[in-house]
Amino acid sequence: MHTIYDRLREYSSSDYYGFHMPGHKRKMNMLGMEPPYAIDITEIDGFDDLHHAGGILKEAQERAAKIYQADETHFLINGSSVGILSAVAGATKRGDTVLVARNCHKSVYHAIEMFGLTPVYLMPGFDSSVQLNTEVSAEDVGKALEMEPGIRAVIIVSPTYDGVVSDVEAIAEAVHEKGIPLIVDGAHGAHFGFHPYFPRHSNAEGADVVINSLHKTLPSLTQTALLHMNGDLVCREKIRRYLHMLQSSSPSYVLMASMDSCMELLENGRKALFDPYVEHLKELRERLKELKKLQLVETAGYDRSKIIISTGNADITSSRLYQILLKRYHLQMEMTAGTYVLAMTSVGDTPEGMERLAAALEEIDEECGFLSAGDKKVLKYPCLPKPDVLYNSSDIEGMRDMIREAEFAKSVGCVAAEYAYLYPPGIPLIVPGEKITQEAADMLQWYQEMGLSIEGMKKERYIEVLTHG
Repeated sequence: MHTIYDRLREYSSSDYYGFHMPGHKRKMNMLGMEPPYAIDITEIDGFDDLHHAGGILKEAQERAAKIYQADETHFLINGSSVGILSAVAGATKRGDTVLVARNCHKSVYHAIEMFGLTPVYLMPGFDSSVQLNTEVSAEDVGKALEMEPGIRAVIIVSPTYDGVVSDVEAIAEAVHEKGIPLIVDGAHGAHFGFHPYFPRHSNAEGADVVINSLHKTLPSLTQTALLHMNGDLVCREKIRRYLHMLQSSSPSYVLMASMDSCMELLENGRKALFDPYVEHLKELRERLKELKKLQLVETAGYDRSKIIISTGNADITSSRLYQILLKRYHLQMEMTAGTYVLAMTSVGDTPEGMERLAAALEEIDEECGFLSAGDKKVLKYPCLPKPDVLYNSSDIEGMRDMIREAEFAKSVGCVAAEYAYLYPPGIPLIVPGEKITQEAADMLQWYQEMGLSIEGMKKERYIEVLTHG
């Protein structure tokens, strides 16, 4: 029987190339680190304690805050999820109402459920021409805050998993007019602010709490992330307290060392890190713009490190494109969605890797045909159906004796008792306590027919619902 380590070593020595996280792309020489077993320690003398940092870890976090223009920054060794849970819990009290962008990661919904919050949902835009959810508008945020004066915090995601960027500065202004904090899930934006080709970082745009996954787009190990705090609209001590509760009491020094090494690169090697990457990325995007049947997609506000290839005009499905890239060309994409595949690039990518992707897509594009107008793959509904919330998700736990299973097609009108989401990206289509709409049920069936993995449910093709709903 092969161990996990054996499988990892075998894969590492193969010719498979990753257009997915982590951002170091398996090039650990970027950080100059030793093999992990050689530096794996616990809190011994001279190495500080993340939960009571007063030495080298305190200094490392202060350096990270300076690099990211934050008032205060904390290392996260349980990924961005623990930062989101801590930020939401620390910025609210049990029972509070929060304004939440409906395209937030599942960790935001878990925070709402864990801490008994009442969500008011904010729908992102939808671009039907590319079948992609777009940004959250500051105008919609302002309107929601006027309609719901009891809102105590606002939570958005920018950039999204797909690379869509909202106007954080304008949203922060609207939120701050009400004297409440803005929390930005910037998990996919750790590389922002370090080169003019990419947007500014949300810390510079006025956000009160920002969470970044270093491992997604920068050379740092998986599970490494940062939580930034700014201003005085959030109780920093309360967020720190939740970080102590929710993070491991035995934080990995291997992970913390990779974060600090990543900060060293950003502080002293930024130009050498980003300049060649941006030039190669520009060349890649220019080539992909010439595709005929496949289509390179981006929205008005966009993180151009993300490569979205739409199959909407081609006689090939996104699932099929994903499999061809993997099986024939040994190129592992990050994700396949309804009508597109997503390739994630980073400073860890090589010119050779980008050339392989461009050449593969050009060959596939030549082989494809155009769809006829009657066959064009257009989603009937936006990627996220507008929810009808009847119960808070935290209420459902007390209704466990009133739950039954329902097939997707027969769940319309019922109240959901479990989550349903594609993973990746981990954005719920359905949340416990919501009435299941025809749109949501249709999307679940469509994703199932596409062969995409729907998670959150105990039984395939069925979702738990309340018996009286």
